[in-house]
Amino acid sequence: MPDPLAPVAGFGVTFKRMFSKVVTEQYPEEKKETAPRFHGRHVLNRYADGLERCIGCELCAWACPADAIYVEGADNTEEERYSPGERYGRVYQINYLRCIFCGLCIEACPTRALTMSNEFELADRSRQSLIFDKGELLAPLQQGMVPPPHAMAPGTSAEDYYRGTVRAAPAAAAGDPDAQDPTRRAATPSGQVRSQLAQPYDTGGTR
Repeated sequence: MPDPLAPVAGFGVTFKRMFSKVVTEQYPEEKKETAPRFHGRHVLNRYADGLERCIGCELCAWACPADAIYVEGADNTEEERYSPGERYGRVYQINYLRCIFCGLCIEACPTRALTMSNEFELADRSRQSLIFDKGELLAPLQQGMVPPPHAMAPGTSAEDYYRGTVRAAPAAAAGDPDAQDPTRRAATPSGQVRSQLAQPYDTGGTR
């Protein structure tokens, strides 16, 4: 025989919540603290002397299931060096209209150049502003860093950078004003190519 109270049993949770205290989040005045490993906005990291970690290998772009990352690598030269080794990321873009914050790009990066921060406030008023380029993703320069391009530390190799044995730019110890005040020197002009490469994302194209 069917239970006569079965049709109303499902409303038990509803009635229970009706008389509980309402919790109102006072956002954005009071922002909730995120978890330590929260998947937020990406950051392109630097080495201790200011050189970029990204080597333009495009592994992050290939690992992205949403096709949200565009990378264009270029060769370093002795006169113009942005990262240790042979290559650097000349163009780097992340389309946050597509990004699903899965973190697969972080796992694919061989140099720990790409990490995810705790920043989650990415809403904006236009599609174009949600396509972040290299200039917006690069980590800010810290004390002791010199903006690239500049040479690697004397007597070091790319392997020394990857192992983390390079601690600071030699110019910082010598009192280089660019190292003491990183804003004196311009960073990589990657933003100049943003308008040329953003169009395929807006039209639904692929890399």
